[in-house]
Amino acid sequence: MPYIGAHVSTTGGLFKAPDNAHAIGANAFALFLKNQRQWRARPLLAKEIADFKEHLTMSNINPCHVLPHDSYLINVASPDEAMRLKSTAALIDEAMRAHQLGLKMVNFHPGSHLGQISEEEGLKNVAAALNELHQKVPEVCLVIECTAGQGSNLGYTFKQIGTIISEVRDKERVAVCLDTCHAFAAGYDLVSAAGYAETFDIFERDIGLKYLKAFHLNDSKNPLGSHKDRHESLGAGYIGIEAFGRLISDARFKECVFILETPNPELWAEEINTLRNFASA
Repeated sequence: MPYIGAHVSTTGGLFKAPDNAHAIGANAFALFLKNQRQWRARPLLAKEIADFKEHLTMSNINPCHVLPHDSYLINVASPDEAMRLKSTAALIDEAMRAHQLGLKMVNFHPGSHLGQISEEEGLKNVAAALNELHQKVPEVCLVIECTAGQGSNLGYTFKQIGTIISEVRDKERVAVCLDTCHAFAAGYDLVSAAGYAETFDIFERDIGLKYLKAFHLNDSKNPLGSHKDRHESLGAGYIGIEAFGRLISDARFKECVFILETPNPELWAEEINTLRNFASA
């Protein structure tokens, strides 16, 4: 059975996340470990950690199938040293929170060069942040999310992500999350059978499929190559439901975590069931 879930709410406490995932029939989920639009957060309390672990066990979801997402404020690629240091410290804090909760991964966006430095310098900044984090936080794997290529954001080509990984010293603790909307918006065809095959051939060439550990499953409100990050419910956008059936049935990804970030939470249980039906067909 594939590991499928959604990015669920933590309103009421972190322990609510596994409860919310269980309620929609998920066996995986994503969450924010703190307010994603604020820099600072108080340390986790021992009771919060214990409650989360207890409810995770009750949900029958393996910690390896939980994919926390970092704060939207973080930009470890930043050309500004003060912002880069602040962002690196914040990412380290996110990873430490994950470690305290017994989780194994943290998903993050590579960030933006803001048009002030070259893409190459920005990518080196990302790798440097990961190398520092690996020295300060044990075990947790940092999962690089591909982007749509809006503005000066990095990570919109597989080659850029491969460049980051090439600069990371501990390659056992870096991985990739392919967001279907982002990849499609960046120009990678997931719709046609030939385009799908070519997309993952390019991924293998530029990154290596062994690094692909997670997917964010989102249809796209905009067409191929739009460079616009606009999520749509599965089957209601330009990617279409058949592409998700092909993806969830691909034996190469049977150990990956699949996380819905589609815009209507009321459809998540139905979307999960649809994907499971594809996988079992």
